[in-house]
Amino acid sequence: MMKINDNDLIYLVRGKCIDIHKELGPGLLEKAYQLVLTYELENAGFQVDTEVPIPLKYKNVRLEGGFRADMIVNNRLIIELKSVLAIAPVHHLQLKTYLKLSGIPNGLLVNFNCANLYKEGLFLWKTDR
Repeated sequence: MMKINDNDLIYLVRGKCIDIHKELGPGLLEKAYQLVLTYELENAGFQVDTEVPIPLKYKNVRLEGGFRADMIVNNRLIIELKSVLAIAPVHHLQLKTYLKLSGIPNGLLVNFNCANLYKEGLFLWKTDR
């Protein structure tokens, strides 16, 4: 696993997303972008886990199977991928909940189904941890 600080990790992952969008464009299913991004990040030396279960903690009970993060990179960044017409407020809330439940400090919401990924499709969330 490549050791890197959080800001550099986020910068490099955003760059990979932009490169993929330039190459493939919008219009593919989310899974296609996930496969390509996983390939790119693993080839760059990052640890990438996909479809990671995030347990729900309720009244001091850990309940499995509540949520799945699309990707977790180096155990420091959750990537939630979308290929939708527009990001809705619920998508931001989903990522913020994943960060809270997982304890992972950084999240990137990426919507590949837009004309300009840099301007329209990348949203960063950081916790105060």
